[in-house]
Amino acid sequence: MTCNTIILASASPRRKEILGNHNIPFRVEVSEVDESHDDMLPKDLVMELSRRKAKVIAEKFPNDIIIGADTVVSINERILEKPVDDEDAFNMINMLQGKSHQVYTGVTIISPKKDITFSEKTDVYVHKMSPEEIREYIDSGEGRDKAGSYAIQGVFGKYIDKYEGDYENVVGLPGDRVEEIIKQL
Repeated sequence: MTCNTIILASASPRRKEILGNHNIPFRVEVSEVDESHDDMLPKDLVMELSRRKAKVIAEKFPNDIIIGADTVVSINERILEKPVDDEDAFNMINMLQGKSHQVYTGVTIISPKKDITFSEKTDVYVHKMSPEEIREYIDSGEGRDKAGSYAIQGVFGKYIDKYEGDYENVVGLPGDRVEEIIKQL
């Protein structure tokens, strides 16, 4: 049994860009899965959701390598999902400003020979922001569809003091680790 291709089970433009930057040839098959969950630790949740996403596509394409991923922002183990509106976004960013938080990405790679699931954690430090700065950022629209209401690779980057861990993980996929695993497969 040979692997025909690598399939990313995600429509995320950020994940597509990361795989492209690592010169990993792939195609996209969007995975529609139920993302509801009981109270889980962020690390466990992202691994579970990445498994769900990868399995749905692996059932359709059993001879290929499937990459499923999920990313969450967490502060004090509380998961911050995508904001429902601008007020929700304001509350999230206000909670993050002046503190550190964690970004977890779970990745599942399914091949005909082996299934691998792991999570990556990056600590992100946001400097203090005034209410006006938070509103200005929200008005940019950049964080509307992002976990935690921000995109580190965009305008919000100017509010980041530092990060400890994998930068690409915060963007949505720990590319170096994914590349290493794919080479092994």
